[in-house]
Amino acid sequence: MPWLPILIALPALGALGVAVLPKGSDKAAKQLALLVSLVVLALTLVLAFQFAPDANGFAFQQKYSWIPSFGVSFGVGVDGIALVLIALSAVLVPIVILASWHDADGTGAENPPKRSVKTYFSLLLVLEAMMIGVFAATDVFLFYVFFEAMLIPMYFMIGSYGGAQRSYAAVKFLLYSLFGGLLMLVAVIALYVTAGKNTFMFPELIGAVTDPTVQKWLFLGFFIAFAIKAPLWPFHTWLPDAAAQAPAGAAVLLVGVLDKVGTYGMLRLCLELFPDAAKFFTPLVLVLAVIGIVYGAIVAIGQTDMKRLIAYTSISHFGFIAMGVFAMTSNAQAGATLYMVNHGFSTGALFLIAGFLIYRRGSARIDDYGGVQKVAPVLAGTFLVAGLSGLALPGLSPFVSEFMVLLGTYERYLVYAVIGTSGVVLAAIYILWMYKRVANGPTAESVSGMKDLNGRERLVIAPLLVLIIALGFFPKPVIDVINPAVDRTMTNIQMKDPQHAVPVAEQAEQKGAGN
Repeated sequence: MPWLPILIALPALGALGVAVLPKGSDKAAKQLALLVSLVVLALTLVLAFQFAPDANGFAFQQKYSWIPSFGVSFGVGVDGIALVLIALSAVLVPIVILASWHDADGTGAENPPKRSVKTYFSLLLVLEAMMIGVFAATDVFLFYVFFEAMLIPMYFMIGSYGGAQRSYAAVKFLLYSLFGGLLMLVAVIALYVTAGKNTFMFPELIGAVTDPTVQKWLFLGFFIAFAIKAPLWPFHTWLPDAAAQAPAGAAVLLVGVLDKVGTYGMLRLCLELFPDAAKFFTPLVLVLAVIGIVYGAIVAIGQTDMKRLIAYTSISHFGFIAMGVFAMTSNAQAGATLYMVNHGFSTGALFLIAGFLIYRRGSARIDDYGGVQKVAPVLAGTFLVAGLSGLALPGLSPFVSEFMVLLGTYERYLVYAVIGTSGVVLAAIYILWMYKRVANGPTAESVSGMKDLNGRERLVIAPLLVLIIALGFFPKPVIDVINPAVDRTMTNIQMKDPQHAVPVAEQAEQKGAGN
């Protein structure tokens, strides 16, 4: 059963089906898009239950010759790391479609959409196909194609359906991403020439480049592209603008999934294809990561726009993920992968709830709110739970991944782990202060008539909160899927976990026994 080609083709065909619907069939376009995304989710769950975490290498592999003269193949397959990110995409898309039910209607909007409702939901399905494709690709050239193709639907969603500065934000997003993609294309071509294997298949390219200098240049080509995509400080400046101007649903996929392609690429390609170069640049990357953790959190505290604040918190969180990837311990890399998933759910919930607030009040300014919990208690309650997950409260899923990253980093790089811990303290400040200004205090006159969440909105946010709580108390099923893939990565880069020192009590016992 070619599971992965089907998962890629189904939303692409669904997008085509939505696009060819007759004019005026907006409701049918929404319903068809939602149906297709639910089928993709169901098939992804079937795939996940059939996945064997201890499989040797990639599972569900399919390979079709594409450009034989250059050794390019349509090669797909998944390990535990790719599978959980595909699952993240499959879960978020139907939630985003349902949350975005009226985003493209333009009724009474201050900035009417430039394109139709059909186009918006068609773009969502195209984006889903690209996201699944980039995580499933086992051919480096195919990975690059999906990596670049994702830009197009997101560019149009921001530029055609976003806020007042949408054109500026969309162009900035596109230019940054294209610059990174250009560097990556040069590195992909150089990798093919240097390896001399007439193939772009990732497993066959592991260990193919042995020259230390060549490894360093190729590593930089890939890494800068991924650092822009993530984004890692100082390549981050496009994200606050893009996230603030994008529709809430598009912002969820932008920060929740698309940006994970950057950190996924670091873990999958930078480390395994260029292990010696990765070790050489590790101190630099860890410095950038901890700066991003602290910088993103401090700047988030000073934000007055709700969506920009959430975007800056994500810059801080991506610092944690990058730190976990380059700490090169099993705990840190498993925690970084789990963080990619948990951050998608947590930040997705925050962006959607911010969207619900903005839809009601007509403003993203935090100071335009106050006392929301008195007039819309369910909305304020969900905002609180999502916010607490953003600051990694114990019992909620981000805590597990953040703890694993810090623990794994501490095992090898004590100083970076200690500095990174400051991000946890700062997170409590920016999240609780935002919640206090929005939900607590006297009820602002402008929100006195605010309606609480309706049935559709509760249906949208409930699965995310359930996943945040469930994975906070019981993350083992996901970690068990991730761990074998992390172990193979550690083997491929020839790294072992540090030997733990013998505890003091055990030393005393041994000394007593010797006497």
